[in-house]
Amino acid sequence: MELTRKHAFRGEISVPGDKSISHRGIMFGAISNGLTEVTNFLQGADCLSTISCFRQLGISIENDGSKVLVHGKGLHGLSAPSQILDVGNSGTTLRLISGILAGQKFQTTLCGDASIRKRPMKRIFTPLSEMGARFQCWDPGHFPEQRKKTSSDCAPFTIQGGALKRIHYYPPIASAQVKSAVLLAGLYGDGITKVTEPVLSRDHTERMLSGFGADILSTDTTAAVWPQPRLKGQSIHVPGDISSAAYFIALGLICPHGEILVKNVGVNPTRGGILKVALAMGGKVSLLDQRTVSGEPVADILISSSSLHGTVVEGGMIPTLIDELPVIAVMAAFAEGTTVIKDAQELKVKESDRIATVTENLKAMGADVTPTEDGMVIRGGRPLHGARIKTYGDHRVAMAFAVAGVNADGETSFDDEGCVTVSYPGFFEDMGRLGE
Repeated sequence: MELTRKHAFRGEISVPGDKSISHRGIMFGAISNGLTEVTNFLQGADCLSTISCFRQLGISIENDGSKVLVHGKGLHGLSAPSQILDVGNSGTTLRLISGILAGQKFQTTLCGDASIRKRPMKRIFTPLSEMGARFQCWDPGHFPEQRKKTSSDCAPFTIQGGALKRIHYYPPIASAQVKSAVLLAGLYGDGITKVTEPVLSRDHTERMLSGFGADILSTDTTAAVWPQPRLKGQSIHVPGDISSAAYFIALGLICPHGEILVKNVGVNPTRGGILKVALAMGGKVSLLDQRTVSGEPVADILISSSSLHGTVVEGGMIPTLIDELPVIAVMAAFAEGTTVIKDAQELKVKESDRIATVTENLKAMGADVTPTEDGMVIRGGRPLHGARIKTYGDHRVAMAFAVAGVNADGETSFDDEGCVTVSYPGFFEDMGRLGE
């Protein structure tokens, strides 16, 4: 695929359902009693991995492409899988399902693709082991034909679950996946389990578990869950994913003649950092028809062409936009002045090392960018030119540089544009329609 400059992007668009909420709808439905219906479910590779794993755990799940029906069996209704659970490229699946499996009375082995086998898992091993679960990692070299024990903290690994103890855990880095794994394990504990983060991460787990009937209390950066609830199946409508909307927010702001309305987007404050950054850079962004759907705040987002300027992205804002930082870096390259991204060490352990990947590709397009240990410094305003983008199989890198490509001189191509299917299978088609 080759992209060239387009001067106008206009129209309305609806982005796919939120990936984080789609995952949780399947997981929480599986451990609830009765039927859970999930509409606007993200039919991306990551979320389909979650469905596959819970089917192997004995849950009947129907997926007709427009809605998903989960026939839950309750908190203790899962059964031991007959084979290894393959999470594909999904870190969310791997970490959250580990919290649930920690409370089961059977042993489960999990694995994933080459990228997943590099993602750090000690961050969940530590609290879940403290609660009573046992973990063993395996050398991926000849796995599963040979199971050679290793001291690594990555997949593949085996969980031996069972009776769990309550804990109060203080993760060193704010992470919704770590928090969620501990809270889900806390459902199987012997008392109240708490997680206190250094800053608040996204709170979809707390919101949705409460809707299913769990007793959860959130105060400042602490979330507490009471054990052994009787969860009841729900109807969940998944809002559009703001992480997917972020590419069209950037596109509408950067292009010379842009006016894009993104419909039905989740604007949860713990995910809304991209909106704050766009406004801080001088972007014309408005929220229309704000409302609440299935416990989540939703709005239509109107974006217009803007003259952007540099800003600083740091501190407590980082957990609210960690997945949007690649496209924020692209926005910064088209803005006047300097943008500094810091406190974002987490970028190094995503689908790719996004500090290295983003800076490499921005430099290839002619941007003035310097990587740092915890982010990058982008000195914007230099004209960008087309380049061959190395995605490293990272969907968010591919989509961010598609936005750059249609605003740069010459041709931009990709080594693997197909990786966008992880979160947004129709991305290039949707962008093309807005540019017609």
